[in-house]
Amino acid sequence: MNTVAKLGSYALGLAVVFGGALGVGKAVGPVGAAPAADHSAMTATTETAETTQSAGHNQHTAQQTTTTKTNDTPGGLQVSENGYTLNPLTTSIKPGEPADFRFSVTGPDGRPVTDYQVQHDKKLHFIVVSRDLGSFQHVHPEMSADGIWSVKVTFPEAGGYRAFADFAPTGGEALTLGADLAVAGDYQPKPLPETGRASKVDGYEVTLDGDLTPGQASKLTLKVSKDGKPVTDLQPYLGAFGHLVALRARDLAYLHVHPDGEPGDGRTQPGPEIVFYAEVPSGGDYRLFLDFQHEGEVRTADFTLAAGPRPATPDASPTPAGHGNHSH
Repeated sequence: MNTVAKLGSYALGLAVVFGGALGVGKAVGPVGAAPAADHSAMTATTETAETTQSAGHNQHTAQQTTTTKTNDTPGGLQVSENGYTLNPLTTSIKPGEPADFRFSVTGPDGRPVTDYQVQHDKKLHFIVVSRDLGSFQHVHPEMSADGIWSVKVTFPEAGGYRAFADFAPTGGEALTLGADLAVAGDYQPKPLPETGRASKVDGYEVTLDGDLTPGQASKLTLKVSKDGKPVTDLQPYLGAFGHLVALRARDLAYLHVHPDGEPGDGRTQPGPEIVFYAEVPSGGDYRLFLDFQHEGEVRTADFTLAAGPRPATPDASPTPAGHGNHSH
């Protein structure tokens, strides 16, 4: 490959790495896919962003507007919100090789945030998924004194990825920011995994009971078994017996849900069932990822579930006690 072609390829990769800044507030589908058709649940004002790039000096600057999130705006669709911005700093990613991924979250003053509230044992939860939703990683980076976060992440294949930072700055509300990443190499888009009610991982089987209904809290019960026997000694992981992330297909709207009850509350059993109440913003297909810990190891079960049509009238039934503040 000649020098011009190499520079063009490198510049293209870097532009996609910072694609979150280019697509603030937009719904971006997988590579080669048509734009998502359902935007009814998104009420955020479309933002404009310009990225100025100099390939010869490896410099990138982004100008983007700050958006105030409305109650109906799904999380993770914006790289910048309420003055806070997710800034990926790692620009070279190779498929199948561990990368020391670095990023920062800057605040309204433009400086990296260093003061966070602890939520579920961590100051920040970091999620990395492939845009086709076949790959999911929930990792926990470490922050240096200057507000730079770093974590080892292996991107299994070439293609597009989405990174989510789930956090609450001290004195502020909880936020989920998202940014697009690119891993160079040959990539063929894959279809969304088929819908199903059972997931197998490392000798465990997790079954799912319940349906997603847009606009209202939906009860989901996940039951864990191993070798055909119910698991009744799940171990606490990040302060709970399970963590559930739901991602809407195509635009990757994000919902992090925590279970009803918690270890040691006198009523929540350590399995085999983990109960969640999730409220999705719209109909369509969703990917659900359950993290659970047993015998000292965290495993992830995954499902594809279709949400039914939004109800014609609001559901006036009371919200079950104990879970009202678990999703964000």
